[in-house]
Amino acid sequence: MSWLSFNARVLQEAQDLNTPLIERLRFLGIFSNNLDEFFRVRVATVKRMAMLKKDIRSKLNDDPKKLLEDIQALVLDQQNQFQETFEHLLNELENEGIHMISENDLSEDQAAFVKNYFHTKVWPTLIPLMVSKKNFPYLKEATVYLAIKLISSEGPNEVNYSLLEVPSKRLGRFLVVPSISENKYVMMLDDVIRFCLPEIYSMLKYDQFEAYTIKITRDAELDIESDVSKSFLEKMKKSLKQRKKGDPVRFIYDKEMPKDLRHFLMECMGLDKSDALIPGGRYHNFKDFMGFPTFGRRELEYDKITPNPHPSFKPFSSIMNVIKHQDVMLHYPYQSFDYFIDLLREAAIDTTVKSIKITIYRLAKDSRVVNALINAAKNGKKVTVVLELQARFDEEANIKWSSALQEEGVAVLHGIPGLKVHSKLCLISRKEEGKLVHYATVGTGNFNESTARIYSDLKLFTANKKVTSEVVKVFNLLEGNTHSPYFYRTIVPSPTQLRNKLMRLISNEIKHAKAGREAYMHLKMNSLVDPTLISKLYDASKAGVKIRLNIRGICSLIPGQKGLSENIEAISILDKYLEHTRVYIFGDGGKEVMYISSADWMGRNLDSRIEVTCPILDVGIQQEIRDFLEIQWKDNVKARRLDSKQSNSLKRAEDGEDHIRSQFALYDYYKEMSEVTE
Repeated sequence: MSWLSFNARVLQEAQDLNTPLIERLRFLGIFSNNLDEFFRVRVATVKRMAMLKKDIRSKLNDDPKKLLEDIQALVLDQQNQFQETFEHLLNELENEGIHMISENDLSEDQAAFVKNYFHTKVWPTLIPLMVSKKNFPYLKEATVYLAIKLISSEGPNEVNYSLLEVPSKRLGRFLVVPSISENKYVMMLDDVIRFCLPEIYSMLKYDQFEAYTIKITRDAELDIESDVSKSFLEKMKKSLKQRKKGDPVRFIYDKEMPKDLRHFLMECMGLDKSDALIPGGRYHNFKDFMGFPTFGRRELEYDKITPNPHPSFKPFSSIMNVIKHQDVMLHYPYQSFDYFIDLLREAAIDTTVKSIKITIYRLAKDSRVVNALINAAKNGKKVTVVLELQARFDEEANIKWSSALQEEGVAVLHGIPGLKVHSKLCLISRKEEGKLVHYATVGTGNFNESTARIYSDLKLFTANKKVTSEVVKVFNLLEGNTHSPYFYRTIVPSPTQLRNKLMRLISNEIKHAKAGREAYMHLKMNSLVDPTLISKLYDASKAGVKIRLNIRGICSLIPGQKGLSENIEAISILDKYLEHTRVYIFGDGGKEVMYISSADWMGRNLDSRIEVTCPILDVGIQQEIRDFLEIQWKDNVKARRLDSKQSNSLKRAEDGEDHIRSQFALYDYYKEMSEVTE
């Protein structure tokens, strides 16, 4: 339910007048895409729990059947808000001279244009399927279909049904049609097909056609078999094929669809009222709206920013030589991810560099990171990539990357069975004066130059031996060079040490509070879910520890409850960039300690993933992170308060108070930092 509250905040961004118009449409696409994944993963899990035997279900904290009912009710309410928002945005687009038209709105010239497009581009891709209860096809996950009711005026009681897959992946979802005067017109591919239905079925006796969009969402769980004779790669490939045939967990349909067609479809797919049946509008798969045409109207989008230069890195100079003498932190997208690419390029051609090791979870589609690693391998460096095959919904891409890297001589490993490798580590080893010297980067986000433009993340560049010596240990473990877990004194890995370390750090704050010393925590992460840590935070609040939470997504902790969490405040920021940074600060009685991490406070991150949490030891970087969190805490434009009612109320500036939009303020902060040192 907290996740759905997070997605409601995404929907708020589509409703917010501070957000440019085209971006508001894109937020509808993000909302829709989020909800797809929610059903594929979270609802699918609850459905499996609901199918357990009654005596097993009784041992769960929540009744899964009741939870499914609560989810359905909230999703339907949000669906109504979604449709109202979409209709409102269409009106606003019309006010800007941008019209989204259907098959019923075409002028004579536009109709000819659409017909020509249909015959040359669309018709060759279509496969009309005549369907019956005995002959019903398997519907692909997250694909839009037109369910068509075929009627003959000669025999109105004679009805047949057909299905057409909308080929949006091949052709795109939007067709820009010729303009009239200064107005712009765009048409959905669904409506292009609707317009030409008489031609598609011209050889049949039907002359009346009703077409309604439908979409099925399927369980995305991977069932990885235990056959020891097969490699993990083989098992992954097989389980991915099986995923595509997962059980339905949601059926979305046009609410205008007649009952006979809806019941026919439900019966053919084995659905009943207990399933997630979502009546929607005329169009589904709104994630396609993230690619809505802009018509060159830049004022309707966010301004494209140029990342600020980092004052420590000068153009055409050695990055490793800088890191050798000082720690450097990059903050994306306010600063450029290209510095990391430059580091890899430098390592690739530096004759003293012996090896490069990196953990990879998600990559850009055309990854310059991969290109730099391949270049290093061609230059004789020993390159090792620990590539996580189980990065959800990126599994197929990572399998392809695995093959591409291996073909170029890169050693590719797939981690440790049973543990996802989610840490964000890179280690470069260089021979200096006869000794091996290590340079490392430790981050909160992926090595992905595409998401680095829209995700807010931190990456630490360091040659500090306290850190690099332990990054070496992590890679030894991942490469199978040790069979016993290490004890780490500086970095804090999971699953071996992070949970216990966090419990000790919170306990320490409780002791300081009880002793009358200053005690506080400032925690920023994507999700706070783990019940044990939440209980410990409640204990800290009751002891008088002041706690600030900055949680983008799920927050299962309830702040501000008298006698339980009255010393806990919580906000969530959604804006132009996706907040992805994890930072943990503990007051420690005046000896503040600060960490960045790849891990959220969720059971999976703490107990079943290899994550790395790293202390910030540089005093200047510590202050930079304090400034960053303070700017976000003062946000009174895009920050929402998290409370027991999940109301998502926006923090508002008091009378006379400056408006602070933290992401914009942070860009100015880093811009000023770069200018001061020029």
